[in-house]
Amino acid sequence: MSTFTAVVHKEDDLYVAECPEVGTASQGETIEEAVRNLQEATELYLEEFPMKQAYRPILTTFEIPAHA
Repeated sequence: MSTFTAVVHKEDDLYVAECPEVGTASQGETIEEAVRNLQEATELYLEEFPMKQAYRPILTTFEIPAHA
């Protein structure tokens, strides 16, 4: 079993989940649904295009000054 990252953000009324390791994305009406759909999409993608090398993304934050 492999562990992947899900990055989730909201767009209008839907949640969008993306997997940076593979490049897959999906959506759902809840965070849980979006992640389940992403898991399914990623599994299907990896059946067709197996990963040659696994990597873990580096997650960090940065700030941009607010302009009034």
